[in-house]
Amino acid sequence: MTDNRPILIVGGGGKTGARVNTLLRSRGIATRPVSRSSDIPFDWTSRETWASALNGVSKAYVTYQPDLAVDGADEDIAELSRLAREEGLEHIVLLSGRGEPGAQRAEIALRKSGVSWTNVRASWFNQNFSEGAFRDSILAGELALPAGPVPEPFIDADDIADVVLAALTEDGHTNRLYEVTGPRALTFAEAVDEIANAVGRPIRYRQIPVEAFVEQMRPHAPEEMITLLVELFTVVLDGRNVEVMSGVEEALGRRPLDFTDYARRAAGSGAWSIAG
Repeated sequence: MTDNRPILIVGGGGKTGARVNTLLRSRGIATRPVSRSSDIPFDWTSRETWASALNGVSKAYVTYQPDLAVDGADEDIAELSRLAREEGLEHIVLLSGRGEPGAQRAEIALRKSGVSWTNVRASWFNQNFSEGAFRDSILAGELALPAGPVPEPFIDADDIADVVLAALTEDGHTNRLYEVTGPRALTFAEAVDEIANAVGRPIRYRQIPVEAFVEQMRPHAPEEMITLLVELFTVVLDGRNVEVMSGVEEALGRRPLDFTDYARRAAGSGAWSIAG
């Protein structure tokens, strides 16, 4: 019998959640993308919203805000998984983080829940440069961050979405961990050079001290987010995630998108176009 219940997408407006939602709907699969402002609201800080979001769905794709690295995230995932089991969900796909002990604790919480699972472990997205926090700096011609010469195999959000789609709709992905990266590692400076080549104008990368970054961010972000970003730059970006992993190939049977191709595609779409 075909299961016509929708698939829940926690964080349906996020970089990967929105993509997964589009992919599922393009295949005629009903979805329930939820956030704080959706018709059926979901708020990670208000557990009383979780049961209604889970009611009547078949599976779920779960992204955590602000990040699984924060204290208490594993407890939230454990509780959400418990409720999902009570509601009869068949499968949960969790977006996790590479090199983040808190994220790995959350993965364990999901595995222990008794619900069928897939963990998709990723780190820095390509789209941080074109859709996220770095875009305005790219447009201004300089990106200043506390990231040094440690390379990162940036992963494309489209590749993540394709892996999640496969895990939600195909056999063979049950109780699997996919550690997903791009096909090569680049430093932030090298990534910015790739973007500059794609748009055809100079863009500079400048490494700054952590203290300067904090002062730069303080007028624009809450302290919790600043603390998280500092951890990502000083702990997670310490070399632990340099290795290129095969998660995309394992899940999809193809290579992930290269950063050069991403930059050309994003530039062609006008992501870094300067209004004249």
